[in-house]
Formats: sequence, C-alpha cells, structure tokens
Amino acid sequence: MSEIELIARLLLSAALGSLIGLERELAQKIAGLRTHSLVCFGACLFTVTSIYYFSADPARIASAIVAGIGFIGAGAIIAQREHIQGVTTAASLWGVAGIGLVIGVGGYLVGLAATVIALVILGSRRLEKSKP
Repeated sequence: MSEIELIARLLLSAALGSLIGLERELAQKIAGLRTHSLVCFGACLFTVTSIYYFSADPARIASAIVAGIGFIGAGAIIAQREHIQGVTTAASLWGVAGIGLVIGVGGYLVGLAATVIALVILGSRRLEKSKP
C-alpha cells in the first residue's frame, strides 16, 4: 500500500466527515464541520496507523476509537431538568468515527454510502418538524 493511497484515505475521511459536520453546522448544533471532520479523520488515521505501521490488532484499535468517541459524545449532550439536547449530534459523531474506520480499512463505497445515509437521517429532522 503506497503512502499516496493512505493519504487519499485520510483526505476522503476528512471530506466525508465535513459533509455531515456541515449539516450540523447549518443546524447550529454544538459540534459542527471542524469537529466532525476531525473525528472522522482521526478515526481513519488511527485505523491506518494500526494496520500499516504497527502489528497491533486492528479490532482493538477500532474498539478503543468507539470507546473514546463515547466520551466526546457525552460532552455534546446537555441535560437541563426535563430537556435534553445534543443526543443527535453525539450520535453523528459516533457515526463519523465509524465512517473514518471503514475508510481507513479501504471501504470507500461503504463509507460514502454511510455518509449519504447519515445525511438523509439528519435531514429527516425537517420532515418531523413540518408535521401538523
């Protein structure tokens, strides 16, 4: 595997994370374009590093990424008495970490499909609010 292809994976993961982050940014949520892009990029970077530069078990790295994202997601959730906000943003951060992981192992089409699915799900918020 050439370093050019590894760099392409990193760039693609940052771009796909940015698309989801842009939706969150436009919805004026706490974590936006940069955060989602960095989470997706970071997950891809850790995955690529574990597979191609160390002899570590990639599944262990993946599980560590998922656990770490849980802490970031928890920081995005704000609870005030009976009102909780940030759950969808926390879930989107978890999702972009998964996208970064799959891009890191070379699953370009799956990563792209997951991004489209996430954008459709996030866009469905507008449909929910437009109900009478």
